[in-house]
Amino acid sequence: MSRTRKPLPLLENIMIADIAAEGKALARVNDMVVFVPFAVPGDIVDIQLTRKKHSYAEGEVVRFRELSAQRCEPFCQHFGVCGGCKWQMLPYDLQLAAKQRQVTDALRRIGKVELPECSPIMGSAKTTRYRNKLEFGFCNRRWLTKEQIRSGEAFERQDSVGYHATGAFDKILPIEQCHLMDPVNDRLRIAIRDYAYAHGLTFFAPREHTGLLRGMMVRTSNTGGLMLLLQFCIQTEAEQQQADALLAFVHATFPEVTSLLWVNNCKFNDTFGDLPVEVYAGDDHIFLAMEELRFKVGPKSFYQTNTDQALELYKVVREFAFGPNHASIKGEGRDALSPDDADDSGLPLVYDLYTGTGTIANFVARQARHVIGIEYVADAIEDAKANSRLNGIGNTEFFAGDMKDMLTEDFIREHGRPDIIITDPPRAGMHADVVRVMLNAAPGRIVYVSCNPATQARDLALLDEAYRVCRIQPVDMFPHTQHVENVVLLERRA
Repeated sequence: MSRTRKPLPLLENIMIADIAAEGKALARVNDMVVFVPFAVPGDIVDIQLTRKKHSYAEGEVVRFRELSAQRCEPFCQHFGVCGGCKWQMLPYDLQLAAKQRQVTDALRRIGKVELPECSPIMGSAKTTRYRNKLEFGFCNRRWLTKEQIRSGEAFERQDSVGYHATGAFDKILPIEQCHLMDPVNDRLRIAIRDYAYAHGLTFFAPREHTGLLRGMMVRTSNTGGLMLLLQFCIQTEAEQQQADALLAFVHATFPEVTSLLWVNNCKFNDTFGDLPVEVYAGDDHIFLAMEELRFKVGPKSFYQTNTDQALELYKVVREFAFGPNHASIKGEGRDALSPDDADDSGLPLVYDLYTGTGTIANFVARQARHVIGIEYVADAIEDAKANSRLNGIGNTEFFAGDMKDMLTEDFIREHGRPDIIITDPPRAGMHADVVRVMLNAAPGRIVYVSCNPATQARDLALLDEAYRVCRIQPVDMFPHTQHVENVVLLERRA
């Protein structure tokens, strides 16, 4: 016989106490911690619990009884429904303070290694319109908010373009305005949507796996380029003609698009990394600039999405690796040597692990004798090589392959023992085999860039036997979100 689950309680007049992980706030009720989204310390709220464990619970704010003096007005009409920019109601200085605590708490609690004082987090000069890349989905089913459902309003037009609703792969939240990028993203998205409505184009149906319009990606550049990639699911000749007509409309209406691309994706996922991208008009790339360097960015290329803050992040990496005056470090226990006072043989050999499209490798190449970049994605390695050629950099070398398989003792014997290792792994951090080879390689310095302080802390604990943490620098790449980048300098113990 099935048992009816007891309804979870409504907690009334609860004070929000602090900011927690994953962009949520927390309250303390007796001996229980309650996590809720979209609240600010100082708010007094009623919370409907949605999940309850022994020592903690999760819930939703169903009523604000008193608003915190620290709260600010969200700037986006989609706040609270869209899964992004969850901290719009939190003043930016409080966002930065919360991110700094997130870094220090993770390094202390998980890493359990000796730490220096953490440098103040570097805030982003732009807190809106800072992204150079956005992706939107098309879907034949729109996401309805709780208020829309309760209203009983009938929405005859379900076809929508916007962001996938959290936890619902088959529904799209319609986006009228997104403040993350230059307003050109809104003009393109709305014009394509309205053209599709007017000409009867079908929107993708994930469950049935039909529908012409599947997705769009917009990339902007600080050198004047603009890329638009349309993702179709073309299964008939008539749909190909419709796609061609839409591309012609975009080309005629938006002459500022310098790279108009399309891809036919009828797979069971939205990724197109393994599919050919076709050029309808213009170039197959745009350029992004960083100091005097130019980087060629294609539709499949990785590039930090906060253009201006990426430069600040890489400046930190360069300073940690070579010193404040870009002095180099040569080998274990040797004195720093200025490039101005040394020939090429006095400069360090640098390994750049998880190099991506070689942005960091090319950015620091002037301070190095040679830079070796390793990356899993073969297409990214080709971009890295192209970017070296584009900038006249001849002292880089790039290799494609799984890091734990590539970075071996045999590889190091063949290519040289590094003086400096720069590592920028994905959120999962580094494989234990990679850490072990790094320890055996014994570089004088390791610069560890991370988008996940928790896995970074775990890896620092593994490196602690031979390296001490000397500097910690958090960098905010994504304002109004809980995400934070962190750079750590490790030096080999004497």
